[in-house]
Amino acid sequence: MKILIVLTSHDQLGDTGKKTGFWLEEFAAPYYVLKDAEAALTLASPKGGLPPLDPKSEVPEFQTELTKRFRTDTAAQAELANTKKLADVSADDFDAVFYPGGHGPMWDMPDNATSIALIEAFVKADKPVGAVCHAPVALINVRGKDGEYLIKGKRVTGFTNEEEEAVGLTAVVPFLLEDRAL
Repeated sequence: MKILIVLTSHDQLGDTGKKTGFWLEEFAAPYYVLKDAEAALTLASPKGGLPPLDPKSEVPEFQTELTKRFRTDTAAQAELANTKKLADVSADDFDAVFYPGGHGPMWDMPDNATSIALIEAFVKADKPVGAVCHAPVALINVRGKDGEYLIKGKRVTGFTNEEEEAVGLTAVVPFLLEDRAL
């Protein structure tokens, strides 16, 4: 099985002057579950190269066995450092696509025409599309086979308004994911 993992390229948390990006555990956990199941993984991001890591995801209380495993896995780190440019991948080459979360996707995924077209190609081909945390933002402007918005009338999991408020970022993110996904 060939699986594409699409990470954010966005590294600024609004106009706070703070860094953001993808959340390490939300990448590492699925990465190793899939890798250990012998899936062939390809990593991509809008700009290609090393995607930005949210520095908060590296604090000790957020570390897990899988994030620790990643930190000692030089092959995985090299793979991450050299993501393909999103425009250079095709749904035809993969069996599924997965988007890890973090706050970064809130800025570079909802209106990303390349990402939208890619997801629409996966949907049209009846291939699985997955996203976690903030990454379901990549689905909000995707259209399904019927021409309607893909998530219209569907239950979608993701970072809630209550969670955004708990981390103090309701006024920082460009919009609240839960509101846009309704």
